[in-house]
Amino acid sequence: MRKRYNPYALPPWLRYIRGVCCQLSVPFCIFQGLRTFFLPTTFDVFLLAIFILITVALHLEWI
Repeated sequence: MRKRYNPYALPPWLRYIRGVCCQLSVPFCIFQGLRTFFLPTTFDVFLLAIFILITVALHLEWI
């Protein structure tokens, strides 16, 4: 059986880094979305998709 994820079991420094990443992930997604809207390339689309997946995972506490 898989262990349940508990963010409070992490060390304090790792919780702090996770919190900072969670706060910065939305502005990165907005910036990348604007960049993709004005100058779309294949790399920008893939990077935006990765940023969105990471943001959703952080906010839903999957990672």
